[in-house]
Amino acid sequence: MRIARGLVLAAAAAALAGCTGPGATPSGTGLASTPPSPSPGASTSTGAVSAQAPSGAGLGAVPNVVKELEPSVVTVRTPIGLGSGVVYHGDGTLVTDAHVVEDQQKHPYKTVQVQFADGSQDQANVVGVDDVTDVAVLKAGRTGLPAPKYAGSAPEIGSLTVVIGSPLGLDETVTAGIVSGLHRNMPPSKESPHGAIDLLQTDAPISPGNSGGAVADASGEVIGLSEAYLPPSSGAVAIGFVTPASTVTSVADQLLANGTVKHAALGVVPEDITAQIAQRFGLSSSEGALVVDVTPQGPADRAGMKPGDIITGLAGTKVTSVTDLLAALRQQEPGKTVEVTVRRGSTDQKLQVSLGDLAQQQ
Repeated sequence: MRIARGLVLAAAAAALAGCTGPGATPSGTGLASTPPSPSPGASTSTGAVSAQAPSGAGLGAVPNVVKELEPSVVTVRTPIGLGSGVVYHGDGTLVTDAHVVEDQQKHPYKTVQVQFADGSQDQANVVGVDDVTDVAVLKAGRTGLPAPKYAGSAPEIGSLTVVIGSPLGLDETVTAGIVSGLHRNMPPSKESPHGAIDLLQTDAPISPGNSGGAVADASGEVIGLSEAYLPPSSGAVAIGFVTPASTVTSVADQLLANGTVKHAALGVVPEDITAQIAQRFGLSSSEGALVVDVTPQGPADRAGMKPGDIITGLAGTKVTSVTDLLAALRQQEPGKTVEVTVRRGSTDQKLQVSLGDLAQQQ
């Protein structure tokens, strides 16, 4: 077995690795994708058995969760490798990570090959992708699929997590752990300009090829999709990240209804204030998001924002970094007017910004 290719997404604060783009985990540090990876071809088959367990159940609940959920997990093959996916509706609708069904230029494929838990295969159309949340929807020709239940709320820290997917092409692989943290944010990078916001953290092993696979709780509910992990080369031990089910279902429903997802847009290019930038421009603090460019006639431009301004607050949320800014912006709706606090020189100004729609500005 080998991983098809590698991609590093640089992170400012820490070396983070994950399934946020097609490719292999590199030997160095950095945010690296879990990938499309050639499959050895093995597949297992199970029948669905109802499983009920308390949210605090331990490893003894795992076999029942697997019996319940495994028939709903698929392997997704593309021209460059493979990832994982989960049944969303019984009519053939599936969900996965957007990067699983995109090429190196982030162009989605029209169709991909899907292998079900019983070993059968089918073509699936790529209905839509949302790169901001890294969620994609597929539609296979097969119907009567077992759709699992998706959790509507965040799990408790310390509760069981069961991960099912195809790491390194090993179909229907199961790992388990606990929820290690909530509301984790990953900084933006060149390959992932939107960053990764509001993820779950787990110590259940996640590897290349798990991308888009199911992460479930002790009752068999899907709490999210495998998204990212820190590789051993970063010094981490068992730190993985999951896109919450609430994000997955919201995005999937919008893609199915409209083909696109609405995200609020400010119309600026922000940058973290490094010590070097602070020294170069004589800034007294490195807190905030430095505006390096403003979209002409965009929301920020119309509100009077200028390159060189430092955003320190948005809609009542303090902004100390670009990640803070993106997280605050993700909570807003296009068309809403919000107050943005900027530091211009030695004075603070409060601007009223009518937010735009990111899809219309790309």
